[in-house]
Amino acid sequence: MNLKYLFTAFVFFMVTTLVVAQKDTLQIKTNQETLVETKKDYKEYDPLAPAKAAFYSAVLPGLGQAYNGKYWKIPIAYVGLGIGIGIYLDNDKKYDRYRDAYKSRLAGFENDEFIVDGVVQVSTPGLIRAQKAYQRNKEISLLVTAGIYILNIIDANVDAHLQQFNVSEDLSFKPAVNFDEFSGKTRYGMSLNFNF
Repeated sequence: MNLKYLFTAFVFFMVTTLVVAQKDTLQIKTNQETLVETKKDYKEYDPLAPAKAAFYSAVLPGLGQAYNGKYWKIPIAYVGLGIGIGIYLDNDKKYDRYRDAYKSRLAGFENDEFIVDGVVQVSTPGLIRAQKAYQRNKEISLLVTAGIYILNIIDANVDAHLQQFNVSEDLSFKPAVNFDEFSGKTRYGMSLNFNF
């Protein structure tokens, strides 16, 4: 029983110590007055910053991230877009190969790249299936690339919003002990209060 009270007192002490230790101030003493300068962990509020960041990312991917100061995200955006475009170009090249061979067979020629020494390696229905598969892969890679481009814009917008987010001093964390009036038992808990 005493262990419970000791543990509660320890938790209360640690939490109050942590809450009190959260103030970041710098005091500068002059001859007659003391100036208190508060360190800010956020940018001043600019209502157009998210729109600017989104616009910059829409014009040139990664530019919105540079506007927000998150330079490490720029290579991620370009790698994602580059992979999507590379997959599209690869599937387009393979689609063109199978389409040219199919057109050649429809014209009556027997000399496409899928006939070697008179042996047909890919049948005509196989050429049709391959064209459909590569066409579908091209469309999917275009959708994925467009999705990465849109995520780039959304990331710049959300990051600009979050840089302006201010955690108020009115936010407090206090341990609480509740006594149940009906059973007479003690309940332990924590409460998070936000004052407007």
